[in-house]
Amino acid sequence: MQFVSDPSIAVKIQKMEERVRWQAGEIVDRGIDQTRLVLADGQEDTPEFSFLVIGDSGSGQHRGHSPQRQIAKQMLDHRQDSRFILHTGDVIYLVGSSEFYLKNFIKPYREFIVGGEHYNRISHDQMVFNLPFLVVPGNHDYYDLPFAYGLAIQLTYPIRRLLQSRLDFDIGWHGSFQGKAYAQAFLDGLRSIEMRGGLGNHLDRHYTAETDTGRCLRYEPGKFTRLPNRYYTFRSGGVDFFALDSNTFNAPAPLPKTSEGHAYRQTLETRYAAVELEMQQMLERSGKLNPNQPQDAEQMDDIRAKLEQLEEVQRDIYKQLNVDENTVADVAQLEWLRDRLIQSWRTAGVRGRVLFFHHPPYVTEATKWQQAQTLAVRRRVRQVLDEVAQEVGNLTKGRAIIDLVLNGHAHCLEYLRTTDTGHADANTNWIVCGGSGYSLRRQRVEGAELTESLDGREETLVAKSQLFIGREGRGSQKHRPYSFLRIDVQAGEPVKFVIRPFVSEWFQGKWHDRALPEFVI
Repeated sequence: MQFVSDPSIAVKIQKMEERVRWQAGEIVDRGIDQTRLVLADGQEDTPEFSFLVIGDSGSGQHRGHSPQRQIAKQMLDHRQDSRFILHTGDVIYLVGSSEFYLKNFIKPYREFIVGGEHYNRISHDQMVFNLPFLVVPGNHDYYDLPFAYGLAIQLTYPIRRLLQSRLDFDIGWHGSFQGKAYAQAFLDGLRSIEMRGGLGNHLDRHYTAETDTGRCLRYEPGKFTRLPNRYYTFRSGGVDFFALDSNTFNAPAPLPKTSEGHAYRQTLETRYAAVELEMQQMLERSGKLNPNQPQDAEQMDDIRAKLEQLEEVQRDIYKQLNVDENTVADVAQLEWLRDRLIQSWRTAGVRGRVLFFHHPPYVTEATKWQQAQTLAVRRRVRQVLDEVAQEVGNLTKGRAIIDLVLNGHAHCLEYLRTTDTGHADANTNWIVCGGSGYSLRRQRVEGAELTESLDGREETLVAKSQLFIGREGRGSQKHRPYSFLRIDVQAGEPVKFVIRPFVSEWFQGKWHDRALPEFVI
């Protein structure tokens, strides 16, 4: 049995569509676009504005300190200057449970929530933000915990202690219920409103913004701060922002039914077993250490970090072994992105485009580049951008289709730029902001350059990391630099961004806050 279960893509799509009453009659009749919102924050929509970015923030046994709270306190210094906050996913670990929203989201970010001074009284499904908090779901926000594990963890202390020694996660009775907790926390749950008989009145109250794609949701800080869907778009200062749910287009391609495919399946199965054995050996080592001894505690932290990586490798192998030709990809979402990007390029006054979603197509964190999920997301995003480039032609005047891509998933802060990839994702800026609270990862030993075999040719450089902030050092010299971004959008076309990274580093039992040098892209 897998320690956590990941719902199928079909189930994720179905459940989320049910929750927002996707394309229900009363919505269609009113000409409502369920993938768009307007920021009704009372501010002038100027070409110069700032926003904050965080990701992979939500959990962990951090032995008396809270990285995400430390990051949140630093963010407060930029609150007055920022129009909104983007979150790149994994709001709650391990399994997106509603049980941990109070501890792992509401309490750390209480100043950004109406009534946050009494955070203990706020339920995860009743949050209203005083500064727009615009999120996308991460893989952990969809995960579930098999009932047997939940029961064992809660009722059998030795098992609970064993599991917590191997995982730096918060684990309760249950998981997300196929993303239900995330939807209750952030999406506009039209299904529950319809069941109470008030859907029409609700739509006429909150879906009144007029746009070129129809009526849409008015996002009103301090009053109504729900998102219309798991993927959506909005415009600020002439820049179009596109939020995606990459959990529904990250499935690896099925293994070919050939002798080569069969051999590769055997290789994967062998590797899966080897990873399992290595994990068992590390658990045995961890069981001999005393967490109350500083030197042992540091070793246990290193073991937990390594176990997280191994479990991620194992989960990726499991996905490859269990995908088949019946596994769906979220074609509707990808087609929506293609069509909206084409429309954006054809709209006068739009001077830039930002894309944000969870799984990074380009990354040098230790576990991600070789994952089948990374390849799947990269391939599908490339296909969309290629189709957009073909359609808009010379409108780009040599610019990249997307000015900036923001991701999470990798527990680090990283800035990369693609080279000539042979596709429309070439010469694009990519930032991974996934180090805002959970256990950090190191950069891969192969270094900052990413190569790929394009069209069966020799390995070619496709991207290079310009900045990597993650776990460094060993033992007492271990550095844990958690991070967030402030991005200042400048006036003019093409759009320029001033990237301002901020770090809260846990080193030798103390916090050290600092700003890193800013750069312009």
